[in-house]
Amino acid sequence: MEGVFDLERFLDDVFAPVAGETAAVMVDVPVPACPDLPDWAERRRMAEEWRAGLMRLGRRVGFEVLPLVAYAATGGHGRAFPEEAEMGGARVSMASVLDRVSLALALTEFSPTAALVDVCKRRPGADVFRAASMPGILKRMERTALAADYREVARRCRVLKEAFLTADRAEVEFSTGHRCLFDLRHRVCETDDGYLHRDKSDDIPVINLPSGETFQVPYEGEIPGDPSRTAGELPVGEGGETAVLRVAENRIVDVVGAGPAASRFRACFEEDPARANIAELAFGCNDRAEVTGNVLEDEKAGFHWAYGRSDHLGGVHGVAAFRNPGTVVHQDIVYARGNPIGVARADLVTAEGRRTTVIRDARYALW
Repeated sequence: MEGVFDLERFLDDVFAPVAGETAAVMVDVPVPACPDLPDWAERRRMAEEWRAGLMRLGRRVGFEVLPLVAYAATGGHGRAFPEEAEMGGARVSMASVLDRVSLALALTEFSPTAALVDVCKRRPGADVFRAASMPGILKRMERTALAADYREVARRCRVLKEAFLTADRAEVEFSTGHRCLFDLRHRVCETDDGYLHRDKSDDIPVINLPSGETFQVPYEGEIPGDPSRTAGELPVGEGGETAVLRVAENRIVDVVGAGPAASRFRACFEEDPARANIAELAFGCNDRAEVTGNVLEDEKAGFHWAYGRSDHLGGVHGVAAFRNPGTVVHQDIVYARGNPIGVARADLVTAEGRRTTVIRDARYALW
């Protein structure tokens, strides 16, 4: 019946595992510095369900599924995996697990996307490795963003990518009246379209689930004599407060506001100035995504940008830029319908000045 989530069919549609593969489902587990939460506990139960679904599919197709792989929570998004994990009641090297598998699904509290991209870079070419990163996924998403028509999601991602490919910059006006220009030179956009078969070759084979976005890292100014043009004001709504992040040459250089949100942002960037890098510009296009405050799903519903680490998405700002591994972050800020602040207009603009309006009055103009 249409609208009913079929886990095995979904796994086959998205990953199309083949005979002889080795798959693993991964979770992070609470530690004293990161105590358990109800949604996190539910996510670990969901991981067991998805592993069972993979095993049923594996029995039909002829691939192996490892015991659940559990590792200590890193405490932050974008950080490296710990050296060890637990699998089948035994301590194992995380590297040995990740070097063994061809398909990894990570249902976690803290995002391992960058760490999974690092694995792909370590295993290039014919040594196929692909992974789905699902930080913050919830069971209810099987009725919302995971239940989308992923053929339509992929089509929308392609439409957005075509607009990005000729763009020199993005110009965004927010519902608050603030504006920001994002420099799109010297970069190539990518799509997260829910397709992760073994033949995927155009992008790094790591996706988020739920999927549905086209994204690009703004130019970060790494070429001598060619500073980034990313500049403007980025409003962030939180707890009834609007903090304004002022941007120059692709970096957040000031936080305007007297409330607790502004104070939190100031403290964040003072703790490690590398966090102030503008790391991503993206348009989510999954029409089943609901905005509830869960970033994993919220970002698939509309426009967002991120600060911090960018090398896993095609930029140059990596772990070495941060003061220590514990301060590494990649954090998305979302403006989809249902968020406190929206987008009045977002245009992709060529060097000659031709405009493609992507969003007008908080609605997509491309479909």
